[in-house]
Amino acid sequence: MMFGTLRRTVRPALEQAQLLSGLRKAQIPWRHKTHIRACAAASSATFRLHEDCLELSCGGTSMRFNYVWLRDHCRSASSYNSSTNQRNLDTGSIDLTIRPERTTVEDGQLVLTWSGGHISKYSLSWLAENCYEVKKQSTEQQRILWNSDIYKNANITAAKWDKFMSCDDELKKFLQNYLLYGIAFVDDVPATVEATEAVTQRVSLIRETTYGRMWCFTSDFSRGDTAYSQLALDRHTDTSYFQEPCGIQVFHCLRHEGTGGKTLLVDGFYAAEKLRQESPENFELLTRVPIRHEYLENTDSHQNRMTGIGPVLNVYPWNNEVYLIRYNNYDRSVINTIPHDTVRRWYVAHRELTTELRRPENELWIKLTPGKVIFIDNWRVLHGRDSFTGLRQLCGCYLTRDDVLSTAHRLGL
Repeated sequence: MMFGTLRRTVRPALEQAQLLSGLRKAQIPWRHKTHIRACAAASSATFRLHEDCLELSCGGTSMRFNYVWLRDHCRSASSYNSSTNQRNLDTGSIDLTIRPERTTVEDGQLVLTWSGGHISKYSLSWLAENCYEVKKQSTEQQRILWNSDIYKNANITAAKWDKFMSCDDELKKFLQNYLLYGIAFVDDVPATVEATEAVTQRVSLIRETTYGRMWCFTSDFSRGDTAYSQLALDRHTDTSYFQEPCGIQVFHCLRHEGTGGKTLLVDGFYAAEKLRQESPENFELLTRVPIRHEYLENTDSHQNRMTGIGPVLNVYPWNNEVYLIRYNNYDRSVINTIPHDTVRRWYVAHRELTTELRRPENELWIKLTPGKVIFIDNWRVLHGRDSFTGLRQLCGCYLTRDDVLSTAHRLGL
């Protein structure tokens, strides 16, 4: 699980549950924040000037900062507009051979005097928060990786419609569950498209796609997609054929007069971390090789051809943290972006990930009923369903990921 440094082990269910309990009482301190506190309090911060960078040591951490980077990130009024949080300085005008003429550490700040007399001041805590040496060891987003037992043992409660729509504390608890697990629920929502739209807008903006803004469908094959049938659907992520797959998937089952139709959920990041532990070379291959996904639709009322290209696993290059899984065997197109000597190795890696995703212990099955709305992180959690009989009517939409995260930031998450 990825907390603090990128740990490559998955904690057992009990420890996960204990961690969740602690989270509800207080936020987990990120590893680099420990360095920030130590750095801010350090009176023995020292520095060395090298040919192209300044090396700063404080709180037991050694950090290197390029001189051009330091000038570019000056937060003085002439260089940075603190009202708009935008840069005033023209980066293209900085001398690429620039070096400070005077360097001191005063009152928890690094103070640089440049040629011409301009002075830049940086708090040691800000430098520690933004240095590469710390960033490469910290995660971008706290999360709890789960299989079925881990999730069930966490005893996560769903938000309630009335409170959710009026109380920021209920919204905050919902978003915390969503950020940690990649799924979250709101119960007691009126079984209408209008109420579903309202509950989604409490979280983020709706992303309009070829399927519309809010969609409502049954198994009538009105679109050229297997989802518009009664067939079982294997685990997958949606819109893999978009250059930027949709961030959040929302489902609300308004009506079902029949049997079957349970929803399947699998934590793709859990499976990816298992693959990283057991076959690091295969994990790396799936982060590196671009694969094409396509959506081809040719019906009387809809003609679409969309193509998205990207690796199955997307990672941040500085810390190797997985941030997106693009897995959809239905929409994966012709593999023509891989040299012939890599194709077989890719299939081996893909098979190993598929095996992990299909382990029964990793499957969480949920029966969606009228009133229960589920939010799914489409960059992380795969969904599917078993086959069903009778009339089954669902509505939902896609939400913009950026606005969900913006809401979370606003609430201190």
